[in-house]
Amino acid sequence: MSESKGASTATSTVSPGGIDGSGPPRAVGGFATAPLGSAGRGLGARGLSAKAFKVMGVDPGLVATGFAVLEALPGEVVVAASGVIATSAHEALEARLDVLHAAMHRIIDSQKPSLLIVEDLYTEYKFPRTAVLMGHARGVICLAARQLGVAVLALAPAEVKRSVTGNGSAGKAQVQRAVQTLLGLASVPRPSHVADALGLAMTGMARVTGRLPAGRVPRPQVTR
Repeated sequence: MSESKGASTATSTVSPGGIDGSGPPRAVGGFATAPLGSAGRGLGARGLSAKAFKVMGVDPGLVATGFAVLEALPGEVVVAASGVIATSAHEALEARLDVLHAAMHRIIDSQKPSLLIVEDLYTEYKFPRTAVLMGHARGVICLAARQLGVAVLALAPAEVKRSVTGNGSAGKAQVQRAVQTLLGLASVPRPSHVADALGLAMTGMARVTGRLPAGRVPRPQVTR
């Protein structure tokens, strides 16, 4: 590992910048969001309490960490925020972890989710180094949640894929299309890190509400 340059020199890219969750549903994470329920799609008003709550999904990675926040309101579920936290491969490991922790802490503090869902480590990895680096990223994410008093639940990727698509071995494109359909998004969520984070949040919300958004055949959309 190269000599540390110090956390002050490390930089991160959080995209998009709008993560405060204020105002009506809007374009976030490169795709348009729409409220569910008014059109009878998704969770709608069924099985939701009158109190709004948020569930945050996080797809951890040292290079890029995807995040997404779903907010359950009376009668609808909306994407409150989403995006990717990226760190520079040219920085020292400890500096990159410091940047990831600071960004995640800021997002959690801003969105104030009731529950954070993080992708669990696989049982086996073809590339052990990938598992180690992902473990570092998961550690600082869990630390940020703990510091802000947010409960953390780890879910295996196969469980999320099975919940969202019905297939525990689904590919990224299949997950993206399923998330788009279930949440009634105007276009396919990109990049895949955001789609994975949305899938995690959806599965976590299902743990709370007892149901996953019911699939519907979406109107024809133009994929960007």
